[in-house]
Parts: sequence; C-alpha cells; structure tokens
Amino acid sequence: MPVILAEKPSQAKAYAEAFPKGSKKEGFITIPACPIFPNGAILTWGVGHLVELRSPAEYEPSWKRWNLSQLPMIPNTFEFKPSYKTRKQFQIVRRLLQETEEIIIATDCDREGENIARSIIYHAGAGHKPTQRLWINSLEKDEVKKGFERLHHADHFAALYDEAQARQISDWLVGMNASRLYTLLLQQKGNHHVFSVGRVQTPTLKLIYERQKEIEHFTPEPYFEIKAQFQTEKGGYEGKAKKRYKTNEEAKRILHNNGIDFKDRGMVKDVTVSQKRVKPPMLHSLSSLQTLANKKYKYSPSKTLEIAQSLYDQPLKLVSYPRTDTQHITKNEFAYIQKNIKAYQKLTGDVFEPSSLQSKKRYVDDSKVKEHYAIIPTKKVPTETALQNLRQDQRNIYFEIVKSVLAMFHYDYQFEETNVITDVKGLDFYSKGKVEKVRGWKELFDSGLPKQKKGKQQLPELPPLHKGLKADASLHIKKEMTKPPKPYTEGQLINMMKTCGQVIEDDEEAKAALKEAEGLGTEATRSGIIKTLIRQEYIKVNKNIVSVTKKGEVLCQAVEGTLLSKPEMTAKWEMFLKKIGQGKAQKQTFISNTAAFTKKLVDSAPKEVDALKVNAEELPEPRKHKRKKLSDPIAICPSCKKGSIIQHSSFYGCTEYKNGCRQTFNKRILGKTITTAQIRQLCEKGETRLIKGFKGKRTFDAKLVLKHNKIEFSFPSPT
Repeated sequence: MPVILAEKPSQAKAYAEAFPKGSKKEGFITIPACPIFPNGAILTWGVGHLVELRSPAEYEPSWKRWNLSQLPMIPNTFEFKPSYKTRKQFQIVRRLLQETEEIIIATDCDREGENIARSIIYHAGAGHKPTQRLWINSLEKDEVKKGFERLHHADHFAALYDEAQARQISDWLVGMNASRLYTLLLQQKGNHHVFSVGRVQTPTLKLIYERQKEIEHFTPEPYFEIKAQFQTEKGGYEGKAKKRYKTNEEAKRILHNNGIDFKDRGMVKDVTVSQKRVKPPMLHSLSSLQTLANKKYKYSPSKTLEIAQSLYDQPLKLVSYPRTDTQHITKNEFAYIQKNIKAYQKLTGDVFEPSSLQSKKRYVDDSKVKEHYAIIPTKKVPTETALQNLRQDQRNIYFEIVKSVLAMFHYDYQFEETNVITDVKGLDFYSKGKVEKVRGWKELFDSGLPKQKKGKQQLPELPPLHKGLKADASLHIKKEMTKPPKPYTEGQLINMMKTCGQVIEDDEEAKAALKEAEGLGTEATRSGIIKTLIRQEYIKVNKNIVSVTKKGEVLCQAVEGTLLSKPEMTAKWEMFLKKIGQGKAQKQTFISNTAAFTKKLVDSAPKEVDALKVNAEELPEPRKHKRKKLSDPIAICPSCKKGSIIQHSSFYGCTEYKNGCRQTFNKRILGKTITTAQIRQLCEKGETRLIKGFKGKRTFDAKLVLKHNKIEFSFPSPT
C-alpha cells in the first residue's frame, strides 16, 4: 500500500477525513481499503522540516569558533541531517518509506513543500521509489478526493525541489559567512552585538534605513499658493492657481502684474463634467490581504498570514491556500462561487442584486493561474454557530475574503467629476468637485474603515456652474511647507518589498530585474523577513510605524555600497531561482555563483568596515537574558475577561497578572503536553475535545473541562 507524506499533522488529519475512518497509530494513520486506494494506504506526516542542513562545526570542527581566518566556510558537499527536535517522527516516517513500494507527496503545493517532502524521502533512502504528487488548493473533502484521484507524476515537480535546495544552500552560504564576517569586523570597532545578515533581509533593512535617513535629513521649505473663494448666483466654491511660488513677494508680484486686487471679479472659463467608474478591486493575493489587514485592523503581516493559514487548515477549511501571489481564479472556482452567492451574502449581511452572474476576465482567467489561485472562500459555508466560534481576528479576515468575492458581482462605483477653470484677469484658478452617483461595491466595505485622516479631505460637491458665469473673488496668499516622506507602516513594508524596483532611477536593467522577480522575497516569505528584522532588533514597530534601531543603522552603514545592500542583487538571484524551478537553469551553477560572491565579500568587507566610524556607546548593550515572547494571545482570559491567555515556558497565564489576575494553566498534565488549541477550547468553550493518553495509575482518555476557573477531567461515557 502507498505511503502518503503530508507536511504536518493538521494537514494529514484533513486528508484522513476524506476517506473511511482508519486507525490512528504513533506518527501515522492507516486508511482502510476504499475506491481510491483498493489496498488501503498509510498516511504520515512531517512537522515542517524533519531534515535540515548541517551546522558549520559538523563539517569542520574548527568552524565552531567564530574567527575571521576561518572565512569563508564553503563545504565541498552540503549535507543534511534529521532535526533533533523532530527526530522521533523522522524515524517513524523513514521506516514507513523504506517499507512501502509507492510514495505520494502531499505536502504544501509550493517550493518549500516540495523541499520538505523530498529532503525526507532522500534522507530516508527512498528516492528511487515510484512517487506521485498531490496538487490541490483546498483541504475540503471533495477537493482532497479529486486530488487523490488525479495524482501527478512527481518528476513534473522535481525542478521545484532543485529551486528550493538552491535557495536553502545559498542562504546558508551567505547567512553563515556574512553574519560571522560583519559581527567580527564590528567587534573590532568596539561593538558587542551579533549581526545576522541575509540575502533578502539585509537589502530590505537598507530600504527602510534609506527612507528613515531621507526623513531625518529633510529640511522643510516654505512655498506660497494663490487661492480664491468664489461666490456666484449659483453658490460658492474654492479655487487655486496652479503654480507654487518660493516667496510671498513673488506671489504678490504675479497678482500685481495681472492687475488683480484681493477683492476682484472673475468669470467661469471652462466646466468639464466627466462620468467616472471604478471597478471592484481584484481578488486577494497574500500581499494584498496583508496590506489591507494592516491598514484596517493594524494586524502585522505575519499575524495576517497566521490567521489565513488557520482558516485554511484543519479543522476550519474555510478558505483556499493562502500563500499565493495570484489574484485570479479559474472557471472551476467561479462555478461554485456563483452557486454560493446567496449563502455568502447571508453570512456577511450584504444583500444586493448582482449586476451580472457572468465571469469577467478581470477576475477569472485560467491563463493567469499557475500553481495557486487567489485566496477565496471554499465551498464550505460555515453555520452561524461555527462563525461565532471563530476568533474575532479570524472573522475579520474571513469576511474580507468573502466580501472580495462578492465584490466581483457588485456594481461599479460611479461618480461625477467636475473640473472648473475660473479666470481672474488672465490668471486661471482650478477647482475640482465630485458627486457620488452609485456607491456600488464600496457598500461592502463601509463598516470598519479607518476614520478620515486629518487634513485629507474628500472632494467637495460644486454648485451647478456654467461657462461665462460671473464670480466675485476673494483672494489670499497661503503659506505652506514642504513635507518629508512618511515613514513606512508595517503593512506598507510588504508593498515596498514587492515594488522596490520603482526606487531605482539610473539602472534600467536592475529595475527590470526587480519588476520581473516581483521585488524582494516571495509572497510566502515577506512577512517572515519582517518578523526576523524585528526579532534581530534591527527595526522596531511603534503604533504601526516602522523605524530602524541604532543596531540596524550600524549594519546598514557597514554594508553600504556592497551587493548585500542592493535589492537588485536579490532580484537577480530570485530570477535565477525561478529559472531553476522552471527547469531552465542548474542548481549547481547558482550555488557556485553564491560561493564566489561569498568569497569576494569576505575579501572586500574588512577594508570597507575599517573605514566606518562606529560610536559603540550609542548602541545599547546586547540583551543576554532577554525574555522570549513565546506566543501571541491565545484567548480572552476566562477569569478577569480583560487580559489574554499567553504561553510561557512552562505554563499558560493571563497578561493581567500584574493587575491581580492569577489565572494559569499547567502546560503538562499527567504526561500530556496541553496545546495552545486545547487552551483556546478551554477558555472559549469550557472544555477540550477528548485527549488520549493521560498517565495516572493507568493510562486513560478524558476531556479537560473548566469549572470555577480550574481544570477538571471529564471522562467519556462507557459504551
């Protein structure tokens, strides 16, 4: 019988639900005989990467010490080993793979999923066995069954594995060598921090740093505008002359030269009325969803990805695969969405008559869908109870995804735009007005929008003006100041990384490379890169505004002018990696080029850093005993109702501890580790699902229930 290799336990559980109930063993599930698997099957899983690259000291013992003389560290052959933390599961998977005659790869359908599966298979010595590939975008039962009925030959995806391996090894080469290189060089300048350097994270940091320097070095300059308040028999309106003037005297001179008084007469010179339409927005890719969620709910990109992943995973299975860079769907997805319109409308409370039920190429285009389609709701429509059981952040993201699909069927947003030119003795004043005609798809997104920012006003509605209409003009000269660029928000970093080619002016080749590679990182990795920059204390986020720390500034100054600081280098690497994934380039060529780059960096960096002036006193001392944040909020505290339950090293506790809340839960109870999901069930529902394998005087199964804020056992009724 075949062995099915999933990426993680929750994914395996979702697959198992599509087949007749089998028996759960340690580290795998047996699937009984069924139409798809006449002889049954074995379903096992990784826990992410069960296999990892060896550390430097495992190649060469002398590489254990950080020493400039040991650089660059370039092994002759890169070797992998089972991860220590998950070695037990690897032993189980290896035995199953060695015993079977057929393997089905069922990890996530992307570059990293292919790497996880094949690294395990090859390290288990099973790479020669017949292998097929499951490729699906949803964990719903019907989609899982269809996927297993239409398996692909695994050879079609081998290039993706080569691409992932090339990335993994090149990241090791750059990360291990450059991190030691700059840490040791900066230590010679009196700095005691450890500096993590990477081929994507470092140019990303440099772009944030450049924006911050631009803001710091910005000098506001005054400018003057001539404005007018017009009054006609049809009503009043404002206008402004187009040109900006450097001084008040220059603006006055213009008025004087035209013979204009501050109280004068004018005439409407031209009125242009245009009917405008704005089509509904595109469906969501991961980056567009992350950008929206940050702007609307202030969720970090990594939090949005975690929420979307939880909606995709077992047991919810409410949305399609989230790590997608596509904003289109195929005709197959459109067919079920069309059938579910009323159900989706009922969910969100947005009842409207669709403008059309036909597919539109703006959203439905099979040619634009490669590996994954846009993030959309699955066929599974949750009940009202299931919806209420979602966390608030899950509901927010789910509704955004559902509403983006409903918007496809809504009317365009329509408005009337009026442009008016008013002539005052030869000086033209310009006015613009707007009248909303049809709210259309915008009705779906009215609730929960951020408040209108101060100073950012909507276009006014102008009176019914016509050419030749006389107007009394009250003129004034308004002093304004030029404004610096705004700092990035955490959500804007995603778009900055994606569109960073726009900041390059002189190098058209580099600009084209960044555009083709879609900027820095990939849809699946950008939020992780931002998280790494925060964890390494290179950037900090305060009220959603991103700033570079002193430590981050020192690293940016150290890599100034090197290829590590240039986003176009990373873009060219990503383009090469994509070609490997398409079977158009060789993995070994990429690794050899990276090794050559690393050697060159080791040779050139000492001279460049030596010229750098670093004031070590400005840097805070490294935090030797920094308390590690172990989790995001899990659930509202059932005791005080104010704080959140979070994970600590050996227990779960309330964030309101300092204010008197003493609610805690043990992390291990009678030999069983209590998971965050089980703690969430306890806090939100008062009980967990049945947990097997508690070890008292004998082994027993029980639910955990919460009574008077204490945990008790609830035993299943005897059958």
